[in-house]
Amino acid sequence: MKDSPVNTVFKQLISLDKSKSQPIYLQVSGQIVNAIQRSYLTKGTILPGTRVLSQLLKVHRNTAVAIYEELASQGWVEIIPNKGTFVLEPKHSTVKIKATSQKINEAYTYAKTTGFPFQKSFNLISTDEFTSAKYTINDGKPDLRLHPVHQFTRWYSAAMKRKTLVNKWNRTADFFNSKFQTQLCNYLNATRGFHINPTNLINTRSSEMSLYIVSQLIIKPNDIVLVGQLSNYASNMIFQQTGARIKTVPIDADGLDIEYIKKHFIKHSIRCVYISAHRDYPTTVKLSTERRLELLKLSKEYGFAIIEDDFDYDFQYEGSAMLPMASADANGMVIYLGKIGQSLFPSFQTGFVVAPENLISEAKNYLELLDKQGDLIQEQLLSELINEGEIYRLMKKNIVIYKRRRDFLCNLLTKYFLETAQWEIPSGGLAIWLQFHPKISILKLAKEAEKNDLHLPKTILYQDKNICAIRFGFGHLNEEEIELVIKKLKRAYNTVIFK
Repeated sequence: MKDSPVNTVFKQLISLDKSKSQPIYLQVSGQIVNAIQRSYLTKGTILPGTRVLSQLLKVHRNTAVAIYEELASQGWVEIIPNKGTFVLEPKHSTVKIKATSQKINEAYTYAKTTGFPFQKSFNLISTDEFTSAKYTINDGKPDLRLHPVHQFTRWYSAAMKRKTLVNKWNRTADFFNSKFQTQLCNYLNATRGFHINPTNLINTRSSEMSLYIVSQLIIKPNDIVLVGQLSNYASNMIFQQTGARIKTVPIDADGLDIEYIKKHFIKHSIRCVYISAHRDYPTTVKLSTERRLELLKLSKEYGFAIIEDDFDYDFQYEGSAMLPMASADANGMVIYLGKIGQSLFPSFQTGFVVAPENLISEAKNYLELLDKQGDLIQEQLLSELINEGEIYRLMKKNIVIYKRRRDFLCNLLTKYFLETAQWEIPSGGLAIWLQFHPKISILKLAKEAEKNDLHLPKTILYQDKNICAIRFGFGHLNEEEIELVIKKLKRAYNTVIFK
């Protein structure tokens, strides 16, 4: 007995991939929708019964039932009891194609290039690198495995069930942001010495978004931006995208050299100075109290803004963290960038900007264009975690773990690299500045490390005539992994030295 035309269409057009995470019934229903859209199956066509469909596709009959129920729920078919399943007219007609011998997903290809010119951005080319290595050293990221999954599930579920949440979506941004921003202000006032209110604050998706918004507001093409001698590649890309001219300033044991700025730049020639005063990126050096005061004074005298990026303020192991420069700024010269929730999974961390009210007002307008919707669930959750003290408790628990990892790493460095490298034990943060002596080729070291199943991204490698170092992020590695990584790094180093 010959197959019906519809059965033949199903055999030709529908393919299953059981290795995919997507359920079979969704794979098939999606392909049938494509067939209807392309008029392979027209209005009024009766589809095979569920028993026949299960035989055609070699799936359980319950799966066949689920396929048709999914199509009916979307309005593509109508199931009439004792009569069958009939194709309905699609709401939006599509252009018919002539490719009957091909699978639906091969019926046409999308253009690879535009038919019009556009401005390419070299500065924003991704720095991500592909690697098959099992282990990676990054620039100092937290360990996502420390995220409290079970507790967080309960907190998230509770936040979703709040009756006020839906109401917030129907109110103005000022209304629904006020509670979270008030809680965040209270937290920053208590932990970082601020005296701010919600008009001095906006929260963003990330530190990078914060810096992008600030840069768009204060930097014009050809403005001079001063950064540390090595600086952060991500922030430099953002500055370059605005058209800024980036100039570097030497870093020594006391941080940014303020006298160098006085000697090489005149008043009103600098637009802003970007600095991580708490821990310089990448060297981890702290800006001394004296230089902080000098920089604040100079900014007022020269008329430049200070962008203070305090990316890892919360990770302090010994003593008390030095308060931000912005907390002592009486002249409105400092724009403070930070983030909160680094003990949580990245999608629940948030960046923020603290600045004078007039700048924040403009920044909110910019944020409204970029991210009008925001993330109310995230804000609801973080607001409650701050209010209940959970953010502080999680941070304290994780600091104990990270401190132990830092000490373990330093002990291993002493064992394997005492004669060939030098480093300072940082009082906080999730990275160590590891300098090699005598100097070697850092790129060769990375190449040999890759052969040993260890990836060293180019963004953590620093080498010029005076510097031969890597920013060794350890936070994401447990002690067993740290030991394996150091042994692999040592093998790679020996290969470079004796090759």
